[in-house]
Amino acid sequence: MPEFQSAEEEAAWWDANQATVESLFTAAMANGTVRRGTLVKRGNTPTTTIRLAAEDIELAKKRAAEKGLKYQTYLKMIIHQALRQDVAAGG
Repeated sequence: MPEFQSAEEEAAWWDANQATVESLFTAAMANGTVRRGTLVKRGNTPTTTIRLAAEDIELAKKRAAEKGLKYQTYLKMIIHQALRQDVAAGG
């Protein structure tokens, strides 16, 4: 797996490499090497918990599905974008 600088970069990589990932997964299934959690996550990303309105979660799920993403990844992307925009605006 490549090192990603952002969630957007990671999402773009997964989108561009769907066929490759599918063929690797199919081969791993065939040879019996697929296991839950076999890829060790790189880095030490802290975990946080936030409460969101049910409507916001449903909207995030809808938008994420349209983009082919998991909704948690989508939320992480838009939070990242908003923070960068806020900093750039001097917020």
